[in-house]
Amino acid sequence: MGFLSNRVERSEIKAGDHIYTYRAVFAYSHHGIYVGGNKVVHFTHFRSDGESETSWNINTPSGSYDEMTKIPLSCSKYPDCGFRQPKSGVVLSCLDCFLRDGALYAFEYAVNPTVFIAKVRGGTCTTATSDDADTVIHRAMYLLQTGFGNYDVFQNNCEDFALYCKTGILTVDKLGIGRSGQASSVIGAPLAALLSSPLKLLIPSPVGIATVTAGMYCMSRYATDIGVRTDVVKVAVEDLAVNLSWMDGLKEAFESNEASSSNDNKVKKSS
Repeated sequence: MGFLSNRVERSEIKAGDHIYTYRAVFAYSHHGIYVGGNKVVHFTHFRSDGESETSWNINTPSGSYDEMTKIPLSCSKYPDCGFRQPKSGVVLSCLDCFLRDGALYAFEYAVNPTVFIAKVRGGTCTTATSDDADTVIHRAMYLLQTGFGNYDVFQNNCEDFALYCKTGILTVDKLGIGRSGQASSVIGAPLAALLSSPLKLLIPSPVGIATVTAGMYCMSRYATDIGVRTDVVKVAVEDLAVNLSWMDGLKEAFESNEASSSNDNKVKKSS
């Protein structure tokens, strides 16, 4: 795994790693937690319309189904591949079904700000620190049984799931974006272009405008990274309320923690 690419070989990953692969000719990436034994726990969209879902296995041609609406239900190699609880988007897949003939990449943690900004594409790294492998695997396997709420492309997607398993961190401020670096990129690019538009009057050079826009885009990504955000709280997986109003509970916990910290600081100053 190098500076320009996070691509790795299968022999390089270990249990507890956050891995991902690209879909639709690098249009987006799909993330999961490698739990060992050639198995991956990941989060995908669950179809609740009652329609049957097409299974996929290692003998199925690539591109035979849409990852955003269908999940692998079984494969010919591993009997438990495709296991999930009813009405849950968290699924256990074998590594072959997860990759679907795609390349394997490892998500990086605890990168310094310079490296984070230099990696222009979102969804590849974070400045946040990962917890130990046993804790990460415990969270992933626990959520395989309990679920991870409703899938949302911007606020609760596969990368959000993997980031939570690795760090235990959740965002509590509903700003329309979760922890996902991909979502940050999607929102950050047009935002950077919009903010840099007035500068066209001051910077006539197209190269200058492009440079300023790129800079704003990178900074907007950095500002939404969970390693630097302040609207986050660490939540034990056993305390995670997975229901339609779970974010409201998290916000109350966050505000309670903030109030407690403020009171502690006042006590220290008075003493």
